[in-house]
Amino acid sequence: MGRITVRKPVLRLGAGGTAGRRPDTLAVEEPLEIRVAGKPLTITMRTPGHDFDLVAGFLAAEGVIRGAADLAAMRYCADTREQNTLDVVLAPGVAPPDDAMTRAFTTTSACGVCGKSSIEALRTDRPYEVSADPVRITPEVLAALPDRLRAGQRVFDRTGGLHAAGLFDAGGEPLAVREDVGRHNAVDKVVGWALRQGLPPLAGKILMVSGRASFELTQKAMTAGIPVLAAVSAPSSLAVELAEDAGMTLVGFLRGDTMNVYTGAERIRVPHPR
Repeated sequence: MGRITVRKPVLRLGAGGTAGRRPDTLAVEEPLEIRVAGKPLTITMRTPGHDFDLVAGFLAAEGVIRGAADLAAMRYCADTREQNTLDVVLAPGVAPPDDAMTRAFTTTSACGVCGKSSIEALRTDRPYEVSADPVRITPEVLAALPDRLRAGQRVFDRTGGLHAAGLFDAGGEPLAVREDVGRHNAVDKVVGWALRQGLPPLAGKILMVSGRASFELTQKAMTAGIPVLAAVSAPSSLAVELAEDAGMTLVGFLRGDTMNVYTGAERIRVPHPR
C-alpha cells in the first residue's frame, strides 16, 4: 500500500504578526489506473489504501459487476513501479465494460458518475428495490452516527483533509468506515468492502457520509441496495429527486439532535410531525 500521508514544510502565520516554519501533515492524492483484462478503463485520483474495495465499488456502481462472484481476481500490475495500476479479471460469463464506458481522461477526486452516458440511465439502473425495505430507525441512532463516523477517521485526525463514509446497521453499529480525498471514492470503498464480503444487497443498512449528499452518492447507495443515506450537510435537489423516485430515506444536516428528513420519513420512528 502506498503512503497515505506526507509531511511538508509550511510557513505558519499567527496572531499578532507571529510567523514560524513547521512541518504539516497532508493527505496523499495519487492516480489509480483501473484496467479490466489488461485493458485500461479509467484513472481516478484517490488516497492510497483499500484499493481493491475502491475498484470493486466503482465497478458495481458502473454496473459492470453485481457481486463478488463476478470478480475472478484483482492484482496490482507488475509492470509499474508504484501500486497505482490495478488489473481486474472478471469471472467467466461476465461481460466486459462497453467500449463507450472507457475513459481516456483522468477522473478527479470530485467526480462520481462520469462513466454514465445520461442522468436518465442512472435513474433506471436499479438492481435492488430499496423502496420495499422495511427497516425502521430511531432518531437517536441517527443522531449518534456523525460521532461514530468521526471516531473512525484516523487519517482525518492527522490531516483534516479527507472525506469519510461509513456503513452502519439499523442499530447504529459500524460495519466499515473508509476515508479518501474524494467523497465518491470513500463510498466506493465502503460498498466495495461489502461486495467483497458477499453482503449486497445492503438491506437494512445506513450509509453515513461526512459531507453533502450529492446525486452520485445517492446513486451509489441505491445501486448497492442501501435504504437510508444520511449526511452532515445538505443534499442537492437532484439527490432528493432520485431518493424519492427510488424509495430511499434521505437525511441531511445531521448535527447533534437535529436533522432534516427529505424523503422516506416513514422509516424514522417519530411521532407524527406537527
